[in-house]
Amino acid sequence: MNPAKRQAIFERLRAANPHPRSELDYRTPYELLVAVVLSAQATDKSVNLATAKLFPAANTPQAMLALGEQRLRETIRRIGLYRTKAKNVIALSRLLAERHGGEVPAQREALQALPGVGRKTASVVLNVAFGQPAIAVDTHVFRVANRTGLAPGADPLAVEQKLLKFTPAEFRLHAHHWLILHGRYVCVARKPKCAQCGIRDLCEFKGKTRHA
Repeated sequence: MNPAKRQAIFERLRAANPHPRSELDYRTPYELLVAVVLSAQATDKSVNLATAKLFPAANTPQAMLALGEQRLRETIRRIGLYRTKAKNVIALSRLLAERHGGEVPAQREALQALPGVGRKTASVVLNVAFGQPAIAVDTHVFRVANRTGLAPGADPLAVEQKLLKFTPAEFRLHAHHWLILHGRYVCVARKPKCAQCGIRDLCEFKGKTRHA
């Protein structure tokens, strides 16, 4: 895909949604970190239902440790992999309290040293909480980047590297939000809604659908 086409794609995504934001509910970097950890293989809606009960009781590392793993499990038990996630949230909360004064670090290396925090989760936190132009590649971004020809790659890291390299600087901060939302609601996995797509004519996908 040539630079002019990439520029046009992001211009249209920006015009349709000038100020995109995460669909996870949070108020602080710690709440965001916990919500993103809980969101792995789960919907944002299910996570928001759980954190609406969890955060009033525990929205700091210290409060989470006081809550304890068992009560945390009970609060998030409707989310997939809740046992592992509860264990990780307690462990990362302990490390935040011990190593970072209870604050979420704004450095990738420190974030990825926390239990349950991989590259994608760290990228979301760096971008959303700290305004860094990181691009988190989840299944939606991976699909859209490959399907459209925007940044094809064999794995999430390859896609991320291409997006960081080829996305014009003016769009980099919000790029992953635009691509996530486009993949979540328009360029869906099984039957992409090409007839409703605002970048249809710029997309290089050969199997475009015709249905609305």
